[in-house]
Amino acid sequence: MEIGILGGTGPAGSGLALRLAAQGHDVVIGSRSQDRAAEIVAGLKAKWPEQTATLTAGDNALASSAELVVIATPWDAAWTTAKSVGHRLAGKVVLCMANALIKVGHEFQPLVPPRGSVAASVQAAVPSCSVVAALHHVPAKELGDLNHPVESDVLVCSDDAAAKVRCMQLIAELKDLRPLDAGDLTQAAPIEAFTAVLLQLNVRYKTRVAVKFTGIDGDPFA
Repeated sequence: MEIGILGGTGPAGSGLALRLAAQGHDVVIGSRSQDRAAEIVAGLKAKWPEQTATLTAGDNALASSAELVVIATPWDAAWTTAKSVGHRLAGKVVLCMANALIKVGHEFQPLVPPRGSVAASVQAAVPSCSVVAALHHVPAKELGDLNHPVESDVLVCSDDAAAKVRCMQLIAELKDLRPLDAGDLTQAAPIEAFTAVLLQLNVRYKTRVAVKFTGIDGDPFA
């Protein structure tokens, strides 16, 4: 699959790009600055030469031309970035992994963006695409280290059932990640907000936590 990552130069976006490229997908890391994207890709290729043959750099317009598009921008740029390339996103699945958070003193606090979640704001900005919210709780640093296992459940929600399954299948390809169907896009609000709790736990216990749910056995697609 060809996958474009808008705003993919940050830790989460570049980490996801690395994991997907290692699975053999053609991945374009996009950015407002193609030079910045090229710098990030060069660094990943230098560190992981055998796993990044299918990884390339481009601007956000190029990345948005891919078959499936991921939004990994800062939360307050997510819907404006999506709208700027909206004509390229029409009819496509768009996976949004942005969280609306702010740090106040020593605490992380969730914000309430327009329409309740970043994902819903992106869907409103480009109604012709199918937005799927996912990957909010996966530790970014570990995601970008192929030598480090990332054991986490991934809550996935969307108003488009087929788009949701498609993203769940993609996530299931990544070792030790288990996608779980969390319902419609309305669930993106509490899912995004809970990221603040995880970051606060990281600060308190000087670690990087991930989410695992008990009581769900068997095939997550059943």
